[in-house]
Amino acid sequence: FFVRDVSVHKHKLETMTRQEGAALQKRVVAALGILVIVWLVGSHLRPSNKDDWSTCPSSEPLPANGKKVLVTGAAGFIGSHVAKACAEMGLHVVGIDDMSGGFYENVPSHNNMVFFKGDVKDAEFLERLFKKQGPFDYVYHLAAYAAEGLSHFIPSYNYRNNLVASVEVLNLAIKHKVKCFVFTSSIAVYGAVPDDMAESVTPTPEDPYGVSKYAMELHLKSAHEMHGMEYVIFRPHNVYGPNQNIADKYRNVVGIFMNQIVHKKPLTIFGDGKQSRSFSYIDDVAPVIARSALLPHARNQIFNVGADESFSLNDLAAAVSKAMGVPNDVKHLDARKEVVHSAVSNAKVRCFFKLKDPVSLADGLAKTAAWVKAIGKTFLPVEFANVEIIQNMPPSWVRSDLGQSAAIVHDDKDNARAREFEQKHFPNGVPQP
Repeated sequence: FFVRDVSVHKHKLETMTRQEGAALQKRVVAALGILVIVWLVGSHLRPSNKDDWSTCPSSEPLPANGKKVLVTGAAGFIGSHVAKACAEMGLHVVGIDDMSGGFYENVPSHNNMVFFKGDVKDAEFLERLFKKQGPFDYVYHLAAYAAEGLSHFIPSYNYRNNLVASVEVLNLAIKHKVKCFVFTSSIAVYGAVPDDMAESVTPTPEDPYGVSKYAMELHLKSAHEMHGMEYVIFRPHNVYGPNQNIADKYRNVVGIFMNQIVHKKPLTIFGDGKQSRSFSYIDDVAPVIARSALLPHARNQIFNVGADESFSLNDLAAAVSKAMGVPNDVKHLDARKEVVHSAVSNAKVRCFFKLKDPVSLADGLAKTAAWVKAIGKTFLPVEFANVEIIQNMPPSWVRSDLGQSAAIVHDDKDNARAREFEQKHFPNGVPQP
């Protein structure tokens, strides 16, 4: 409107003083600034066309045969299932894990797969691996220490394992011309956002774990623009199922509950138990991640992946107790800092991957309970000897022997079960690439 005013009364400009001209210029700039702000806010608040997945993109899947892939975290929970799915699709899989939290029993036994022990923070190990076992067509990076709540008390360890280590893997992938980098991020990147969490929402992570995952997402986008590295990013949420570490008291609430039942302890819930989550069975997550590198239309996209329906922790405790065949015995602890309610939109991933309905909570828990009953008591705790910050830790996490250290180390020496396996099956040392 200011510009029109100037056009209609153009002759006035010729008689303006310098001060009047400067004042008019400021009005024009201010008006344009307001228009830009209104446009930016409006474009952020109004529904994005990207959230409308009534029309789904598609492409012809690339062949799996003859392709070689690297799967990091292959002895862990999700990583072992992704490695298995990749091998079953016909991909040749090289799996690695530092065994700080994974288990050799999780590593798939398949003709299409080999496994090596190694730390993704070790750039020299990665260089040797890529040279001797590559070239790799795709990298599936799942190695991480995924404990949102605990990350407040081990922030340096968190960033070294979840961000710096991820950058090391990506560096080698870029140098060795990997065609696609599949990265498992987390729903933790969203933080506390209004319902529901869709990929178009700008992440605002609230804990160091979520911050590290979002930072790596941004770094991947930068690597795509600078180096042409194609990627697929997944944000799983509350995944459970066979192969998860049920002895880890810091993460995976389904596993925590089942482990407490195995040891005849009450199910512990922080707060009133009304906080809600979507709980995702592993078979609804791992095969999707495995397929992603073979679908050209999924490249350079971000996907939430998991279940749609949310349940309160009180309801989950009752369902887990039923699956395990025991009375529901819950003990409520003091509330901790955490997101209270989270509802996740999986419309995009269902559209791109043409997914069927997810496994119901009851069916998923029944399958997990059968696995836990078979092996549950053989799990030994994998705990931290020290943390970086004890202040404000939940009392149930603070052991009498828990130390505080500026630079903590949590590696395979803290994994008694893995050490016992190595002594029995690898008396001459674990094979190296």
